[in-house]
Amino acid sequence: MLELFAQTKSFFTLYPIAFYSCVGLFSLLVGSFLNVVIYRLPIIIERNWIKEFTTYYQMKFTGKLPGNVALDQPFNLALPRSSCPHCQHKIRATENIPIVSFLRQGAKCNKCSGKIANRYPIIEGLTGLIGVWVAMHFGVSYSTGIVLMISFLLIAMIAIDIDKMLLPDQLTLPMLWIGLAASTQHLFVTPSDAIIGAILGYGFLWSVYWGFKLLTGKEGMGYGDFKLLAAIGAFVGWQHLLIVILLSSVVGVVIGLLLPLLNKRKSPNAAVANNAIPFGPFLGLAGWLTILYGDTILEYYIVWLV
Repeated sequence: MLELFAQTKSFFTLYPIAFYSCVGLFSLLVGSFLNVVIYRLPIIIERNWIKEFTTYYQMKFTGKLPGNVALDQPFNLALPRSSCPHCQHKIRATENIPIVSFLRQGAKCNKCSGKIANRYPIIEGLTGLIGVWVAMHFGVSYSTGIVLMISFLLIAMIAIDIDKMLLPDQLTLPMLWIGLAASTQHLFVTPSDAIIGAILGYGFLWSVYWGFKLLTGKEGMGYGDFKLLAAIGAFVGWQHLLIVILLSSVVGVVIGLLLPLLNKRKSPNAAVANNAIPFGPFLGLAGWLTILYGDTILEYYIVWLV
């Protein structure tokens, strides 16, 4: 097995285009799966909450169940099979080829001609592009495999946070453990830097959260943001944590200032009170860029200060 791995590594090192192509194809397939995760994981979490509540209090749930499947029926990332939201047509394997199926079907269901959301090919294409980007940056190495994993996790987290204002533990915590495990091999930072980075990442946003709540009586962010920054801290260490915070905060402030203006243009009579935006996407993007280019960003920042 080790010999086969060494031969494969040598081949991809000699022919990097083949390596990028394989990574890109694999990432496209993962992107198709991420669409399932983005849609189903929040529903799975909500169904589990309902099931635990009704079981504990011995109640019968009478409302509309998320996922439209009975609580005693399986609803996970594999079951039930994916179907058209308009006509419930079961999607066949030939209708689920990343990007190709969307274009071939004209962005419509084969059975009812219901529109397929543009988000599906966007997630697939973005995942494929990021996969190739990571492969070209790190080359044929263990770092490529690890950063691919966390890139996939971040894509799912960002999309779910935009949709549901939720950063699931099922995604943030694995990223944290992967970062801490990678540090034992000194792939990105040392174990001590990773641990301190995770502690400071969580502690910083926890302090901001409680400070804001004590001053205003409102919650400015969720605990998922704390865990995400802790996970990012495990990869970038405490030294680059400030870069992540600054990048995400600047972009967040700009979007926060522009959002009321955009809403007024769309609907002049709409209230601006519901302009809550998730912080997770800014954290995720800033963290990903810092993992890849943290040293370069820090150098430019120091030069700019001088």
